[in-house]
Amino acid sequence: MSAVLLLGVVVVAVALILVLVMRFRMHAFVALLIVSFLTALVAGIPPGEVAGVIEEGMGGTLGYIAVVVGLGAMFGELLRITGGAGRIARTLVSSFGEGRIQWALGLTGFLVAIPVFFDVGLIILIPLVYSLAQRYGRSLLFYAIPLLAGLAATHAFIPPTPGPVAVAGIIGADLGWVILWGTVAGLPAVAIGGVLFGRYIASRIHLDVPEAMLREEEESEERDAPSFLLVVSIILVPLFLILLSTLSEALLPEGNAVRSALGLIGHPFTALTLAVLLSFYVLGVRHGYSLDEVQGAASKSLEPVGMIILVTGAGGVFGAVLQESGIGDAIQAVMEASNLPIVVLAFVAAVFVRVSLGSATVAMVTSAAIVAPVIEGGNYSAALIGAVVIATASGATAFSHVNDSGFWLVSRYLGMSEKHTLQSWTVMETIIGFVGFGIVLALSPFL
Repeated sequence: MSAVLLLGVVVVAVALILVLVMRFRMHAFVALLIVSFLTALVAGIPPGEVAGVIEEGMGGTLGYIAVVVGLGAMFGELLRITGGAGRIARTLVSSFGEGRIQWALGLTGFLVAIPVFFDVGLIILIPLVYSLAQRYGRSLLFYAIPLLAGLAATHAFIPPTPGPVAVAGIIGADLGWVILWGTVAGLPAVAIGGVLFGRYIASRIHLDVPEAMLREEEESEERDAPSFLLVVSIILVPLFLILLSTLSEALLPEGNAVRSALGLIGHPFTALTLAVLLSFYVLGVRHGYSLDEVQGAASKSLEPVGMIILVTGAGGVFGAVLQESGIGDAIQAVMEASNLPIVVLAFVAAVFVRVSLGSATVAMVTSAAIVAPVIEGGNYSAALIGAVVIATASGATAFSHVNDSGFWLVSRYLGMSEKHTLQSWTVMETIIGFVGFGIVLALSPFL
């Protein structure tokens, strides 16, 4: 089959995924599997080998991602039930003072979303936003947008959240580089999309705290929580170990004993396991939780990640089919002829799926599956592949609108109309996406 026809197969395959999910309301996991089967057959993979390719794609992807996402979910749940996230928020807000509250909220969201999913972080921290809006009389958006920006940026850019972990697993990126570039791109995105845009939009849209939410806040009770330094230290442990391992690979020769040791303790499996064990004991047992309560929380944390893991695995299957069928070689040939940077391809593909489907996770795994064959056949540095993850995440963050569950979650908790949600949340998400992409695009020639 010619390169043009193979590329046509990719376009039709992605379009079919969109139709199945949007028109027929099919779950993304099932849609990705069906399209992977059909693509394999149309692209010329022998029928007797299709099941093997599907199995290899699923197993190869989930062997890494399931462990990281599962451990990250356990870590986040312990932080949630012990009140650690709320402790971070209250400490930063009181330390920064009234004049710099927005910066404190943006940093709070950025830290809390490392181990905690976006929606959970919002539910935990939104009472603080209500309280500040009541105390100082400003628009709710003045405080909410910086917090949302911090949560959204980290959720998109910083492992162990599912999105960047999924993309890294599919394209073979080193999580150390992903964490580094995610931080480099994420903090400016929070500053511009959260703090600066938050001030602008709050001056044009005044929102009061919804009455229903006021009642929820009044009924909530604050629990004794671990200290700020303790919580932050535990959050940073796995990130520090992973980055240390990546740094040792760049500076020390292969076979060096120190590099080997750091490679072991800095592997995401090891680093996150240590963080989970620390959270079990230090946040849980030492703060009065029984072992049964800690284990119950760990088990409960895995419930919401099951579908995320399956969708990610199906994205890996789609990528394996593209690679096995020769479509990856066709995409690579087009890339070489067009001189289009790999980060641009990743960003554009993710934006297209994001706008069409709404789900950031599906946008990430689908676009990663398209980019993976190009990376497999190219000669890209580990640093650049890490930047590709952030470009993909940036595209999957921009243009959130009415087909995105996050759009409605924010609309409900802030009591906004669809128009105001588009003017605030959607614009903020788009700023974060384009700032993140702009930074990795500017860095990419040097990587």
